[in-house]
Formats: sequence, C-alpha cells, structure tokens
Amino acid sequence: MGCGNCQGFIEKHVKMDSVSPLSTQFSQQCILSSCEEHTHVVFYEGGVGHISQKNCYGEPPPSIDKKNQAICRGIPVKETTHLRRGQNAEGKKMINEYVREHKIGSGSYGKVVLYRSSSGKPFAIKALSKSRLSRVRVAPAETAMTDVLREVSIMKRLEHQNIVNLIEVIDDPESDRFYMVLEYVEGKWVCDSAGTPGGIGEGCARKYFRDIIAGVMYLHAHNIIHGDIKPENLLVTKSGRVKIGDFSVSNAFEGDNDELWRTPGTPAFTAPECCLGLTYHGKAADTWAVGVTLYCMILGSCPFMGDCLQDTYERIISCPLSLPEKLDLELKDLLRGLLCKDPMQRITLDVAASHPWVVRDGGPICQTSCRCKEKMDIVDSVALA
Repeated sequence: MGCGNCQGFIEKHVKMDSVSPLSTQFSQQCILSSCEEHTHVVFYEGGVGHISQKNCYGEPPPSIDKKNQAICRGIPVKETTHLRRGQNAEGKKMINEYVREHKIGSGSYGKVVLYRSSSGKPFAIKALSKSRLSRVRVAPAETAMTDVLREVSIMKRLEHQNIVNLIEVIDDPESDRFYMVLEYVEGKWVCDSAGTPGGIGEGCARKYFRDIIAGVMYLHAHNIIHGDIKPENLLVTKSGRVKIGDFSVSNAFEGDNDELWRTPGTPAFTAPECCLGLTYHGKAADTWAVGVTLYCMILGSCPFMGDCLQDTYERIISCPLSLPEKLDLELKDLLRGLLCKDPMQRITLDVAASHPWVVRDGGPICQTSCRCKEKMDIVDSVALA
C-alpha cells in the first residue's frame, strides 16, 4: 500500500524555490484552528498568493438538489419561527423552553452554549447573528449566512451514530438571532492537536479511528464533504463513541463530481492539493485530514506543523512524511497511504476501513443501515413491479 509517486506530484505542481517569504505573524493556534479572519496562503507553480479562508470560491459552491435529497432522518429537524427570550425563576436566561447554563465554546461563525430543556435534558445551542453574517462576503453572490444555511440544510439530511445530531432550528423573522439546537456530547475531543504527549495509545486510537472512518464514509456516501476533519471537531461521548461535529464549511455535491475550489477549514489539516489554488477532490481532501488526525492520536502532534502558516504549507507540500522507526509496520503503511501527497495515489476510506491495522481486534467496520437507501430501494422495487 503506501504512497506511490508523491515526489512526482510535488515536482509537477510547485517549485518551492520560487515561493516568496511571508510574515511569520501567524501563530500555531491559528494554524490549528479554522479562524474566521485569518488568511490562507495558496502555493502554485511560480509563486504564492493570498486568499481569505472564507471567500476563496473560484465559482459558486455546489448546491444541494432539493428534489433528489436523500433524507436519512427518522424524525425531521424541528423548525421554529418564533423566539421568546426571558428568565426563569432562578434568574437564568432562557430561549423558548431552553434554560442557559454556560458557554461551551466558539464555532466558525458564533458561540456555542449549553442549555437545558424543561425536562432537564442538555443541548448545545449555536447562537448566530444574521445581520453580522449577512455582511461577511464569502463569494460574489454569497455571504457567511449562506454557509450557515448550507450547514443546516446538510445536517437536516443526516442521522448516524457517529454524527452530531441537529435537533431544532430557531429562526424568528423578526429577530436578528439564529439558533441551531444540537445534540450535546458530554465528553472530550479525541485528542488535542496542539499536543498530547505520547499520543493516546494504539488501542484507543484504533477504536476512535474506526468511528471516524464510519462517520466520514457515511457522509461521502451521502454526497457530503465535511471539509474540516480534525480532533477538535471529533467529540467522544461518555460511552466512548466518536461523533463528528461542526459542518460550517461542509459542502454537498451531485453525482460523482466532488470537485471543490474552496480551501478547507484548518491549515494544519489541509491536503497538499488544496494549497495549490486549483480545484481538488473533496473526498481525497477529507481522507488526508483523517490521516493527519490519526497521526495526532498516535504521535501527539501534527505531521507537517511549521513555525508559521507559510512554513506549514511548505511542509505539507514538500516535506516527506517522517515516522518513528519503532512504530507498528501496519500502522506505518496505513499512515503512508492516508498521507500520500498525490491525491490520485492516496488510499480511499474504503481501503482504509479494511486495512489490517484497522480491522485488528475489531473485524470489519460495520456500516449501519440507511433509511434513505431503504426508501430508494422501495421506490425502485415499485417502479420495476
């Protein structure tokens, strides 16, 4: 297995001696996060260019064909068009029936807060400002609010044990606030990409990796590119199950055309072909990010991390993958296959799912039954009858 002709891919697409020096103002934190305002650097043959991470569409992104949407969900996402804001008897802030507990963190476009329903069940609610996002231009005819609506449209389709579930959308036409009520995962990240000394161990990494593979394969089977696979978007439940979250830079595609132009969300997890200023295939880019995530879980750091953004991209494009001599041989083979710089030679997730290191002790990765596929089979059966 392994990489194939990576060096040929590098030499064909980029001449590293022609890259002009850039400022080293970008911190490691910026390289490891999908910051809304930071600049991406795009390497291409003969030079280097700058594009905003949030406005780098060469053309409008692929739209979602609503007529042919495959809906997996058993229970549709609740859509609420009225908003009540107030306080409960204890003075805690409320949104409709949800009582505010505390802030959890920040996403690409807004903050995420822990709320509880009237029954006491916890939910993670993403709060967004429609007016602010409508002013952020991401393409000639699109704003950041378009991204949010795309995220909602994508999540409305999905239901899988390894995907964070969207429960409700609150969008009052008379309010500036937009809320996404999400399943709350009370756990942790699979690891810290900024550094988990010594990694999390092969056994734990294999268990998490199997869940990650299952979730991303499900997305790809439903024509969804996540675009920002990384440890911070991979949450572990108390029972040890990994759930993929944050679809804020995700895209849907039609048929087999998964070509994209927009640079993915986080520099340290960006595939080499995404740094070249050309179209790339979303599935292969997600696969690369899955490989970087596995590397992080095993070795406790990102494989091509530089001192600044330019250095990181140079390493992603040109530096060979370095693996410790003592590393398990099958694991080495898997990492080399996932982190092959040439996307045409990079292994697919289907191949990774049956790799000897992955199936060791656990057997093949089971794909859960899919409601939308079952519905399509029924329709096909009726049509043939």
